[in-house]
Amino acid sequence: MRIHFIAIGGSAMHNLAIALHKKGFKVTGSDDLIFEPSASRLSRYGILPEKLGWDPASITPDLDAVILGMHALIDNPELLRAQELGLKVYSYPEYIYEQTKDKLRVVIGGSHGKTTITSMILHVLNYYQKDFDYLVGAQLEGFDTMVKVTDSAPLIIIEGDEYLASPIDRRPKFHLYKANIAVISGVAWDHVNVFPTFENYLHQFELFIDTIEPGGKLIYCKTDEELHKLVENTSKEIIKEEYEIPPHCVTNGITYLLPENLPLKIFGDHNLMNLSAAKLVCKEIGISEDKFNQAITSFKGAAKRLELLNTEKSTNVYKDFAHSPSKLKATIEAVKSQFEERKLVACIELHTFSSLNKNFLLQYADTMIQADNPIVYIDIKTFQQKKIKPFTEMDVRTAFNSEKLTFFDNASTLEQYLRELDFNQTNLLLMSSGNFGGIDLIKLARELNT
Repeated sequence: MRIHFIAIGGSAMHNLAIALHKKGFKVTGSDDLIFEPSASRLSRYGILPEKLGWDPASITPDLDAVILGMHALIDNPELLRAQELGLKVYSYPEYIYEQTKDKLRVVIGGSHGKTTITSMILHVLNYYQKDFDYLVGAQLEGFDTMVKVTDSAPLIIIEGDEYLASPIDRRPKFHLYKANIAVISGVAWDHVNVFPTFENYLHQFELFIDTIEPGGKLIYCKTDEELHKLVENTSKEIIKEEYEIPPHCVTNGITYLLPENLPLKIFGDHNLMNLSAAKLVCKEIGISEDKFNQAITSFKGAAKRLELLNTEKSTNVYKDFAHSPSKLKATIEAVKSQFEERKLVACIELHTFSSLNKNFLLQYADTMIQADNPIVYIDIKTFQQKKIKPFTEMDVRTAFNSEKLTFFDNASTLEQYLRELDFNQTNLLLMSSGNFGGIDLIKLARELNT
């Protein structure tokens, strides 16, 4: 099979390219920008483009498929050439389905927690050395790539993103996988540039339920009211099973699963909820509750999800991917409840298109209420790049409904402020899908005044 990737440098795209290369396909690709770690990883497998840019001559009639990344534009010269030749152009989720339509497909959807749930399932399957394929949105310990597609594995575990599939396929990615077993972790409005109202966003999950194969199973969060209504109202002929937070206790900053008193390396209600979902999926694919519990005690979490950067006697510094209102609130509550005796400095960088939308900003009201020192940072360059009028400190304080909130739009000033704080008996939580203006977070974490 000869496959060409347009925009090969993307996170999911370069991982799929490597997976197909490992499968024995002849893989080529192009892109106008390729950042790390994509460039090094493509180079390691000999499929890094020799030069940057688009070349219609690389699109030839003997290609079996062209896979189009979200980063490409609809007038991309290679895309136009592929269409002119009548070649089949796939989005990457469409091609994942094409490669796995004879397998059992488990698809994890939801506005939050899907990476962690997927990662937990992968960890347990790996622990018992099962043969499986996967697609996950974060780099995991013990896994070389974020995508694996083989001929031999009988099942695939897929993190089902609700964002659009490609520039020419405006369907959400998770509509294309046709799950046999589906999970919905919860629904909280996101991606406002694509789904301008909550009702429109919610409808995508309704459509996702409709894509589950007849006789399939939907596992969903019991405590999400909007989701519960959605599931109850569906006429799809599927089996439905709900889940909630499992019995547990917290002692000296460690969470234990009850009644076995099993110590976990993760914590927080949202992680425990994710654990319940992963346990039900594993049960469906032949792993008992006892075996699941044995394996999950060694799960450290997905990358950038409550990742511990440094720890002193009475200070922990965490990095988290949280950026949407629901994730922000849940992550702050998790750290605060795990270390009730410590103060919490919580800093979020607003970086996504949604979070920089002035109307959507109001969704952040009261999300940082449990932080003793809430901080919001927005890189002034982000406003300039996205051509958005900068927020004032008053805009941010009003939206977050917090008088004690501090606002920064300069990374150096933020870093200096954090270095001057007293972190004795205090945790620091740094949350962003960006990079905090290039601050060296690990160095900062080690050098705080504790």
